Amino acid sequence: MFFSGLEIGYALLWLLLLGVTTFTIFYFLLDVYIFSEVKSIHELLSHIDKKEYDAIQKQYLQTDNPLVQVKKEVADFALQKQLEINELMKLETFRREFLADVSHELKTPIFAAQGFIHTLIDGAMDDLEVRDRFLEKSANSLDSLHILVEDLLTISHMQTGEITMHMSSFDLMKLTIEIFEQVEETAKKRGIKLRFHKFAPRSCYVYADKFRLSQVMTNLIVNGIKYGKEKGLVEVSMAVEGDSVLVSVRDDGPGIEPQHLNRIFERFYRIDKSRSKLQGGTGLGLAIVKHILEAHESKIEVESKLKEGTMFFFRLKKGKVINVD
Repeated sequence: MFFSGLEIGYALLWLLLLGVTTFTIFYFLLDVYIFSEVKSIHELLSHIDKKEYDAIQKQYLQTDNPLVQVKKEVADFALQKQLEINELMKLETFRREFLADVSHELKTPIFAAQGFIHTLIDGAMDDLEVRDRFLEKSANSLDSLHILVEDLLTISHMQTGEITMHMSSFDLMKLTIEIFEQVEETAKKRGIKLRFHKFAPRSCYVYADKFRLSQVMTNLIVNGIKYGKEKGLVEVSMAVEGDSVLVSVRDDGPGIEPQHLNRIFERFYRIDKSRSKLQGGTGLGLAIVKHILEAHESKIEVESKLKEGTMFFFRLKKGKVINVD
């Protein structure tokens, strides 16, 4: 009907123009909505193949275009997998470092005890004074080995959830006083005073595992004694804040450099390896503290200033006061 009044030549011309116009519009729509998106997906895959993940970290607006949604899903999937790969690489590095560290820590007491015992077997046993001294040193080395193995087992059981927390309300002030008495001789050797903050309450009840909190407080206090300055101070503070109790242990030692603060809770991590060996210990104390507090849904934190000292602090649930007649 449209071409009925036209000559055949004009009709063909109009038909050609209509075809070209239709093709152009159709091609334009394909290019805008399909070809360009397919090209961008190809570029995205190229970035992923080259591990250029910064180039694909972009925000996608909400859209009904299925190709844009596919592109977004591909980008999200690639980024997620890269994060998983990075995490696996960190774990692998940590595994290698841990195996090297634990091998070294186990080797030291084993070789020491082995050396003393073989010396006795080779003839030193006939000298009673040498025998007694070497047997005592061998026993000390084996005691160190036992403590190391026990600490490793504690951390392993904490991570796997094999240790159950036995929660109860108890007076943390009373527990800390008992710990002060236990480590008093160690503190006296370095001339360090143990005390509570002047505003600390006379009693402070918390809801926690008493035995595990005893490990936490002992590790933090002994850590302050070992690495604080001679004739210095280790101070414990407790403050009730709402439904929680803020606990801190502070020393006035040399402090910790900023680059070490994020790593001191790692197993076997030592700031000064030579000094740490002289001070003794397994290098697992702060790692144990970290895992115990995580089991209490808490977190150990640290603040330190060079030449001014270091403070470790954490929060616990407030406990019910128990009246003892």
